[in-house]
Amino acid sequence: MSKVKLEAKVMGFIQQHHLLSPGEVVVIGVSGGADSVCLLHFLSQRRNELDIKLHVAHLNHGLRGIESEADVGYVAELANSFSLPCTIGKRDVVAYKAKRGCSTEEAARELRYAFFADVADEVGAQKVAIGHTRDDQVETILMHILRGTGTSGLRGLEPCAPCQVGRGMDGSRPASSTTHIPGGENLLIIRPLLDISREEVLDYCHKHGLSPRTDSSNFSLSFLRNRLRLELLPLLRKYNPNVDEVLLRLAGIARDDSTFIEEQALRLWREVAGQENSIIYLDKARITILPVALQRQLIRLAISHVLGDIRDVEANHIEAVRRLLSKPVGKRLSLPHGLVCQGEYSRVTITTSQSLDFEPDSSSPCPFSPLLSLRAEGVAIPLEVPGETILPGWRVLASIVPRLAASLSLRGTKCRSNLIAEFDLHKTRTELFVCQRQPGDKFQPLGMSMPKKLQRFMVDAKIPLPWRDRIPLVCSPGQIIWVAGYRIDDRVKVTEATREILRLEFIRLS
Repeated sequence: MSKVKLEAKVMGFIQQHHLLSPGEVVVIGVSGGADSVCLLHFLSQRRNELDIKLHVAHLNHGLRGIESEADVGYVAELANSFSLPCTIGKRDVVAYKAKRGCSTEEAARELRYAFFADVADEVGAQKVAIGHTRDDQVETILMHILRGTGTSGLRGLEPCAPCQVGRGMDGSRPASSTTHIPGGENLLIIRPLLDISREEVLDYCHKHGLSPRTDSSNFSLSFLRNRLRLELLPLLRKYNPNVDEVLLRLAGIARDDSTFIEEQALRLWREVAGQENSIIYLDKARITILPVALQRQLIRLAISHVLGDIRDVEANHIEAVRRLLSKPVGKRLSLPHGLVCQGEYSRVTITTSQSLDFEPDSSSPCPFSPLLSLRAEGVAIPLEVPGETILPGWRVLASIVPRLAASLSLRGTKCRSNLIAEFDLHKTRTELFVCQRQPGDKFQPLGMSMPKKLQRFMVDAKIPLPWRDRIPLVCSPGQIIWVAGYRIDDRVKVTEATREILRLEFIRLS
């Protein structure tokens, strides 16, 4: 491969995919290996022609001791030889792996991309250039197939893609965040060498007198990608010498097909999906009549909205969510990165485990907005009767009035009066408290002749599962007298024989 031919291929690839624009600042991720060194040399030689500014970034993963430290010195010296600024970072991959409970490869990748994003923030870069090659593409496609990918996973690596950063340099970046650059644009990862083979890269380095570092961990069979490169691909090439081209062709077809499906899903998004804070809702009736391919893509889109990306979410996970569309109410499943999906009456909710205690917005049908949480107290809170009791975000007014002075009745009340209830004081007494539901709770809803399990009442009332532990219950020592905002107990209702009425009102604190 001649110098001119390789240069022409890379320049053509950059132009075809619009990877670089004049005036941009570009961070180059340089490990010290042949691929990144080739990319660094290539771009540094053409920075004036391309009218771009370059900034070298190198992360020491702390996995190879002295060898890693030598890589640091090599990259710093190389950047200096090209008169380029360089940022060196070091992160504890082992500690982060233990914290995340993931593989070494995944931990290193997350920390590396978060580091690149932070460097880009610091230097005002719009893009991060990575030295992925055609060989990396083949390995990635094969890895996705083995892990159980859907059509989108067959696309492999993209020439240009948003830098979705799940966590920051110390692992603290929120799971749903996407790194933003100055001006509001999303940071992009570009791969100018994606159409170049590893053999071409080595030949380029040799012809330009470059002496890249060799990472000894690239030969360790403890890493899946290495086993694919060193064991599986050589075996597959015995069955089909052109297996690389076959996989790349498959990726191209998958890219065209999935791009079309993605465009259709985006057009339908507002019709089938909604969002309340950090929870995404998918309308069951509207999504189930769509072609299965669109159902899958809409689910992927919903997960992407919640997590920021869909790494580690495999085809079997998507199918599990899709099955929720026809499952009974209350079915829940857990997916990677704390993702929680749950079937409700008319929709499927997708969120993270940390967001289950969400506060519904003002359009929520729940009378309590925000919902009341007593979990911090962990005990029942006595009510002052008569008097005022302060609860988290609310106050409860209790008053005792003669029956003839009562102006409100539970029956027929709506809206704000859902937070007001009246009881026969002789039946409730004044020793009352507010608590949350417990397993086995029962009460006798107004209008019913027999007690009913509270769980069944909440299901019949279509109270979403995440809310049920946060609906306050007003209780006497012997029974629940009010599922606040929903129904009082029939046994304590006001009757013709009532002489004194206990009136309770929940008032939201401003």
